Amino acid sequence: MTASLSELDRLDDAALADRLQGAGQRIASELRKVIVGQDAVVEQALVALFAGGNCLLVGVPGLAKTLLISTLARALDLKFSRIQFTPDLMPSDVTGTDVIQDDPATGQRRLAFMPGPVFANVLLADEINRTPPKTQAALLEAMQERRVTVQGRTYELDKPFFVFATQNPIELEGTYPLPEAQLDRFMLEVMLDYLPEEDEVAVVKATTALPPEAVHPVVS
Repeated sequence: MTASLSELDRLDDAALADRLQGAGQRIASELRKVIVGQDAVVEQALVALFAGGNCLLVGVPGLAKTLLISTLARALDLKFSRIQFTPDLMPSDVTGTDVIQDDPATGQRRLAFMPGPVFANVLLADEINRTPPKTQAALLEAMQERRVTVQGRTYELDKPFFVFATQNPIELEGTYPLPEAQLDRFMLEVMLDYLPEEDEVAVVKATTALPPEAVHPVVS
């Protein structure tokens, strides 16, 4: 019986691996409708995704980092949210905050929690190093424990939850180094570089011709 169960376990693992491989191929196929080249970047983003981790994309502007993540969310049929990190961004702009609302039934005022953009399935933290460490820390609990705490109350995030952050490696003015605690919560740091000449030509043709193909959800 033990040998038989072991064989079943191996078959289940193999079947799961086949399903993951098939899903990865379908997702990559959808991404290629709008993303030219960057095959290694797509593969590493999918590795982080299937492993349930967060991913930091590092590259100069114009390499389709934001487009890659938003397209990935559409292919997965997941709720996508983007936060443009700026020097004046506050932690409550990420997590949400309590606001005063009037109750029309009783005429009394009460505090109601207004969820922030972190309440999504795929969160894009765009140029994460442009905001001070105080605001960056607002993501620490969400990235590690998949929940946020506001005014002493804890709110669970919907599953699945992934954080994909982007960072410009060459512009230093107005930026802040990522704390070690923040870097520790990223499974992968993916470096993006300029495309080869033939791919750059393909990008120019794609952006100056007809609209790109529609991206359809391929994984529920």
